[in-house]
Amino acid sequence: MANNSDRGKYWPYMILGFLAIGITLGFWTVKHAIGLPVHESNEYMMKYQTADLDANQIEEAQARFDQHYRVKLDDMKLSDFKPEHLKRKPGKIVALDHVNRISYSVTDRAGNVVSDANVSLLLTRPHTEKEDQRFNHLPFKNGHYVLEKLTLKNPGRYILRVRVQKSDAVGYMDTSGYLKPAK
Repeated sequence: MANNSDRGKYWPYMILGFLAIGITLGFWTVKHAIGLPVHESNEYMMKYQTADLDANQIEEAQARFDQHYRVKLDDMKLSDFKPEHLKRKPGKIVALDHVNRISYSVTDRAGNVVSDANVSLLLTRPHTEKEDQRFNHLPFKNGHYVLEKLTLKNPGRYILRVRVQKSDAVGYMDTSGYLKPAK
C-alpha cells in the first residue's frame, strides 16, 4: 500500500496555486476593464442620465416640433454602402467625403423658411465618442443652416445628429453616413 503521509503534503500548495490563479485573473480583469472604457450614449446630444430623467419633456418637445416644423438635410448624395449582417433594413445612408459641406433647411408646415432657429450638429460614430465633433449654432445663409467645412479623417460609418430648437419645440434628426476608405 501507498504511504498516506505523502498525500497530505500537497494540499497547501494547491490552495496557494488556486489563490495565485484567482489573483492573476482578478488583475487581468481589472486591467482590461480600464483599457476598454464604457462609452455613453449621446442620443439626444446629452448624457443618457439626463435624457432618462427628462424623457417625457424631450418627447413632448419633439411632438411640438413635429407638429409645426420640418427639418431636411440638403445636397447630400446617397451612398452605395450596404451594411452586412443587419437584421433590420438600413435607412438612407449619405456619402461622405474627407471634407464636407453640410446644409439643413428648416421650414414650417406651410413651407416657409424658419430663419431664427437654434441648430446644432453632432457628428459621431455609432459605438464610440472618441471622434465626436459638435457644432453649436450653425449659421443661417441663403435659407439654409450651413456648416461649410466638416473634415473627416477615418473611413467608416458616421451619424449626423442634428438638434433644432425653436422656442419650446425641439426636434432631433439622425442621418447615417459612410466615408469610403481611400484606394
